[in-house]
Amino acid sequence: MSKIYSDAESALAGLTFDGMMVMSGGFGLCGIAENLIAALRGSGVTGLTVISNNAGIDGFGLGQLLETRQIKKMISSYVGENKEFERQYLGGELELEFNPQGTLAERIRAGGAGIPGFYTKTGVGTLIAEGKEHKAFKNSDGEMETYILETGLKADLSIIKAWKGDAAGNLIFKATARNFSPMMAMGGKVTVAEVDEIVPIGTLDPNFIHTPGVFVQRIIEAKCEKRIENLTLRERSA
Repeated sequence: MSKIYSDAESALAGLTFDGMMVMSGGFGLCGIAENLIAALRGSGVTGLTVISNNAGIDGFGLGQLLETRQIKKMISSYVGENKEFERQYLGGELELEFNPQGTLAERIRAGGAGIPGFYTKTGVGTLIAEGKEHKAFKNSDGEMETYILETGLKADLSIIKAWKGDAAGNLIFKATARNFSPMMAMGGKVTVAEVDEIVPIGTLDPNFIHTPGVFVQRIIEAKCEKRIENLTLRERSA
């Protein structure tokens, strides 16, 4: 059965349901699955828990799903570029499970690797540690140090963006767009990838494949707007 679908809507057909958990790749607006996010919005699914480094910006990326109130909870690291996110959270309309960025990445990796949890020093003594199991371990100097238990993350659906892919679902990411996506491909029960270009099987150098096709169930070729998150211009000299 072919993994290639004609568009984002058909690629998500039969995969969405209310209350589902979604992993969405990207960092800021870099490497986000623009077309799949728009298709998720169009599906009308509600009560989503979304695992993503951030929630896009107002009116774009995951910000679209905030505007339509389709997201119930965010599991995120950075939330500073979205006024609607801020408004909903401060107004008690949106749940937030806040994570240090490295902890979020490791929780996603652990879930995909079948690891139920891990201990980390990050967050000890802060609000992040409240309600979590604490455990002392001896360091290399023989001193006891406190760690907190973080759980692995898995999702019903992962939507990710890659540079190139083939019909088998093998993916190559470009530069920093690689970010969270390879880990999320492993952490989703079903992974749907949108790519800039689908190439014939055998075209991609196996030494440079970032995500093997075994982790990708569906793939589409789609054009992206690729907005600039914060445009900064240098003033012209006189």
